[in-house]
Amino acid sequence: MRVLLRLSVATCVMMAAALVTGCSPTGSFKVSAIPSDQRLKERIVIRHPGWVSHRIAIIDISGILMNAQEVELLSEGEHPVSLTVEKLNAAASDKRVKAIVLRINSPGGTVTASDTLYEEIKAFRKRTGKPVVAFFQDVAASGAYYLACAADEIIAQRSSVTGSIGVLMQMVDFSGTMSKLGITADAITSGPYKDAGSPFRQMRPEERDVFQGLVDGFYQQFLEVVAAGRPALSRETIATLADGRVYNAQQALKAGLIDRIATLSEAIEVAKEKADIKAAHVVIYHRPLRWTPTIYAKAPGAGVPTVTFLNINLPKHWTKRPQMMYIWCVDD
Repeated sequence: MRVLLRLSVATCVMMAAALVTGCSPTGSFKVSAIPSDQRLKERIVIRHPGWVSHRIAIIDISGILMNAQEVELLSEGEHPVSLTVEKLNAAASDKRVKAIVLRINSPGGTVTASDTLYEEIKAFRKRTGKPVVAFFQDVAASGAYYLACAADEIIAQRSSVTGSIGVLMQMVDFSGTMSKLGITADAITSGPYKDAGSPFRQMRPEERDVFQGLVDGFYQQFLEVVAAGRPALSRETIATLADGRVYNAQQALKAGLIDRIATLSEAIEVAKEKADIKAAHVVIYHRPLRWTPTIYAKAPGAGVPTVTFLNINLPKHWTKRPQMMYIWCVDD
């Protein structure tokens, strides 16, 4: 197999510096050849005894959902939306795959990323007819719950947290600090709202009204998605539940936001029942060289900070401008 050895100058410098200073966690680095074909590969993580052709695919949706490339140490990273769609396409094109389990561990993310994944999951169900079971692990809040509403059934681990139905538009105001330092900002704009949301001055009431209108619009969109995915709930009930609070699995089940509390293994069995099959191998999709020995190998969100009651350090590019977020964010 033809392979490419990709080792950047920056990587070499970091490796050399670590070796010289003794900062390497293991005292050595492993340099691997990366296959030129980086298309997703199937790996069987649960093999059913005997001859079986059917498959249940586990698709992980973890970390903060954003419509942008994630930056990882010494690697190019992945685009969360693109990666999930790639996995959905792999499951759709494989006739042996009879159902998928979305293993979700995410506090949500941007409005666009959440809505894109929701629509892609809906489209997958429509074009393939294959059942989709959403399974919540540690956290499936806000935008993560939003996209789960596209599934046939929602199952949660008994220790999971969900809900946080709502919209967040976080802004900052540095004008007080700037004033103390003797710094002023003077924006030249083409219209009165062009610099609305600027962190260099206080927000004017009329600007707040504009942003509140946007937030309200996306909030109504969220309510419509929940109403479509949870038809047993009335709009009035959904509005009562959608005040931004989070729920544990027991509360979510009682409120009707999920269908049952179960383990991942039980969620896989539910997927088999919905696909009307008795036996199947369980598979995941991965890039070459990424070893995944069991169904729990990537859980929860390997390499991505998990959010429960801890603070979130958002990617730097999120702080450059206001963004609409379906996200559960706990401040200091």
